[in-house]
Amino acid sequence: MNILVYRWKAYNYTDVIASFQMLGHTVEELDYHLDNYDFDEQFAGLLTRKLRERAYDFVFSMNYFGVISDVCESCSIKYVSWSCDSPLLSMYHRSVYNACNYLFLFDKSNYYEFLGMGLAHVYYLPLAVDCRRIEHVLEQTRDRSSCYRNEIAFVGSLYERNSYDRIKGQLPEFLQGYFEAVIRAQMDISGGNIIEDLLTSDILMQLEEVYHLEKSEGSFSNLGLVFSTTVLGFQVAKRQRRQALLTLAKKHDVTIYTNSDTSDLLGVAYRGGVDYWNEMPRVFHDSKINLNFTIPNIVTGIPLRVWDVLGAGGFLLTNYQAELPDYFKNKEDLVYFEDMRQLSELTDYYLSHEEERCAIAGHGQETVKKSHTYLQRIKKMLDNVFAIETCQMW
Repeated sequence: MNILVYRWKAYNYTDVIASFQMLGHTVEELDYHLDNYDFDEQFAGLLTRKLRERAYDFVFSMNYFGVISDVCESCSIKYVSWSCDSPLLSMYHRSVYNACNYLFLFDKSNYYEFLGMGLAHVYYLPLAVDCRRIEHVLEQTRDRSSCYRNEIAFVGSLYERNSYDRIKGQLPEFLQGYFEAVIRAQMDISGGNIIEDLLTSDILMQLEEVYHLEKSEGSFSNLGLVFSTTVLGFQVAKRQRRQALLTLAKKHDVTIYTNSDTSDLLGVAYRGGVDYWNEMPRVFHDSKINLNFTIPNIVTGIPLRVWDVLGAGGFLLTNYQAELPDYFKNKEDLVYFEDMRQLSELTDYYLSHEEERCAIAGHGQETVKKSHTYLQRIKKMLDNVFAIETCQMW
């Protein structure tokens, strides 16, 4: 098959494209910076010309772009997207009902939401990892392993540039207090999201008076969805991550790899950002404990960081997510925590039980090698897209 891939900044593309090619398909890449995911006249013209000049079996992208869907619909060609973020605000758009769409979502709760909207081709597909690529990187960087040895390591954003901090002072006193209560309540919950449910119609009516929601034509996202994810969800992630790192740093050596501002993280060693392809696997492999904190916007799904750590043979200590038991055994493949107290206790335990910790890391790596590779996911994706009878979920 001939596949046209719209490539943007998502990390997954190299592994996905390699999987397409390993299955014998031809891939052509299209690079273009989209300022508006729903409508871009210049990009739409470029894509239309490419689809008319050459026969492609489908267009593919990581995450969903309405402008691509509309062009594919007009050209009668399949559009396949696989989400790596959740929820995707770009999917709350009239174009998701285009007949050309084949939409794959990694968060099961988000999958059920869109399935309930009556979409013709929407599927659940977890994320994955390319262990062979990672093993090659680890072999090539073996001489640099001492540079990335850490007792406890966290790689990721601190979400310090979030809109809640910017607008908080503009909110009425009652809304400030209410949102603070919502944030604190969400921080005490692992593996679930209560934020949007707490944004009642009365609260949203008050919020509308001070917070303007900008929507493009055709969008059916609403204030509750946008504010719960891009405002309150990011603020929860910021506070959870800082609280956890500061708590652990009181007793242990904690290292953070990030491009975020860490000036107020006293006692946490700052190492700057790391390259996803060549440095990050080394950090995961060589650190005694790797931390993952899933942003609450991902309600049940397993984020890419989990797969990446396990694929590198790293020991993972992660917050609980509802889908984790579907794929991994707790304390055999990875270890999950449900609150800050348990995070601290588990950290103490596994730092002092090296043999057990290494066995879990090794078992987790074998699990993803056996059952959760990009090649396996892409095969399942193509089976669904080109099946005679559509299977809605596997």
